[in-house]
Amino acid sequence: MKRLMSAAVLALIAGTAHAENIGISIARSDSAFLTILRNGMQDQAGKLDGVTVQVEDAQNDTSRQLDQVQNFVSSGVDAIIVVAVDGDGTPALTKIATDAGIPIVYANHPPADVDKLPETAAFVGSNEIDSGTLETKEVCRLLGGKGAAYVLMGPLNNHSSLIRTKDIHDVIATDECKGMSVIEEQSANWDRLEAANIMTNWLSAGREFDAVIANNDEMAIGAIQAMKAAGIDMSKVVVGGIDATPDGLAAMAAGDLDVTVFQNAIAQGAAAMDAAVALSRDQETERQIWVPFELVTPENMKDYATANQ
Repeated sequence: MKRLMSAAVLALIAGTAHAENIGISIARSDSAFLTILRNGMQDQAGKLDGVTVQVEDAQNDTSRQLDQVQNFVSSGVDAIIVVAVDGDGTPALTKIATDAGIPIVYANHPPADVDKLPETAAFVGSNEIDSGTLETKEVCRLLGGKGAAYVLMGPLNNHSSLIRTKDIHDVIATDECKGMSVIEEQSANWDRLEAANIMTNWLSAGREFDAVIANNDEMAIGAIQAMKAAGIDMSKVVVGGIDATPDGLAAMAAGDLDVTVFQNAIAQGAAAMDAAVALSRDQETERQIWVPFELVTPENMKDYATANQ
């Protein structure tokens, strides 16, 4: 009988040898893109034997995210995935996890010290130099290299927002697009309603414009809603976004959004989960894992119909 019990215990140990609990802190749960990213993480965890997840919403609050990481450490998770609220706050998160001997993986929003991460940390994302560049080059092409544009930015403390906005200005500075100009740019914090309100204010000024270039699809959709409410002929305006979310593709199918850029949230989420589990098992993984951006237009949008769902 004792021998049978020992065999049962051994079987139990073998079955749970790779049982990991992964703590996930998402910058904000009300973001369409970050929801898809989170789904990618959770779906991948479901495919891995013995992996469970605990998801927390930081509500766009750096202090709350810091508390969440500390709580993950206290509860003894095997690895932590962070979609950072603010890149500048990430060194503190890295230190907390590293001091506790817990691997940490950053997804989508790169940490401030991305090139100096310890061996137990990694970053999974897409190169933002490509995102705004692809978007603005296509807007420029559609405008024939000249026209006035409004720019809707993400949060001013967000790496992706800053790089995407810089991309816009860099493209406009090229010979092919030097006939373009930015009338005004303002942060709408990735938010559809904020973007609609900003666009409404811009329209009330009565300035002529040819394009709206937004750092993400949600803000592009907000601008579209404001323009349509004001009776603007959308065939006369070029609108660009980024992420190729389901709502963004629906706006493109309706003829309102002219260009977006596919950021593979599902692939980013899955890769982040794989990296977190690998590090928790003392396995090697790349320190920086890049998922390419891809240009999406009305001509190829059907290829992305279910990509970020």
